[in-house]
This record gives sequence, structure tokens and C-alpha cells, in this order.
Amino acid sequence: MAEDQSRLYKIGEVCKLADVQPYVLRYWETEFPPLAPNKSGGGQRLYSQHEIDIILRIKQLLYSEGFTIAGAKKKLEAELADPDSQPPAAPTPSQKDLTKALVDVQKKLRAILQMLE
Repeated sequence: MAEDQSRLYKIGEVCKLADVQPYVLRYWETEFPPLAPNKSGGGQRLYSQHEIDIILRIKQLLYSEGFTIAGAKKKLEAELADPDSQPPAAPTPSQKDLTKALVDVQKKLRAILQMLE
């Protein structure tokens, strides 16, 4: 486990993990001071697991929660200043959404059953 914490990730790996483009990460580095990856001798950005966690939180704030860059910056600074505060858990699907999904699955299964008959 400690080995995973000390592993460094290249920008391409982080882009795949976070599902964002490299230019987005480079821009976020300019806007969010806590996001400051080390650079190798050749200038390759190397991200720690902590920085990946910050990237995922930034993405959640901007894309899921609808914060602006300025709002996300303030929220992230507040969260990092108070390590006891945990980011809210990902929103769980509502009962209505779950029911709709189950009904859709049921319809598809019935259609498959009819094709098999």
C-alpha cells in the first residue's frame, strides 16, 4: 500500500484516470496552487496519488457540482485547510431513477425472451 502512495504517474496516465485532456490538467495547475506536480529532468510532469486525489476533486467540483473555477478554488482551499472535513459522498441515485432503470432492464429481458421463443 505504501508503494502505491509513493508511485508517481505521468500526465498521460493521470489523464486516463481522470478522463480529462492534458491541456485541462495544465490549466488547472495554473489555477489551483495545491496542484503542483514535480517534473522529471526532461520536464515530464509526475503526479503523486495526493495530486491525483486533488484532480479528481477538482473535476467533481467543476463538472458534477457546477462550481466555477473561482468557486472550486475557494472550496478546495477550505477543504485542504481543514483536513477533518471530508468531501461529500457521490450522490446516490434516487429511488425514481433506480425504479426506471429496473423497468428498462425488465423490458429488455422480456424482448430477449420473446426473440428466443
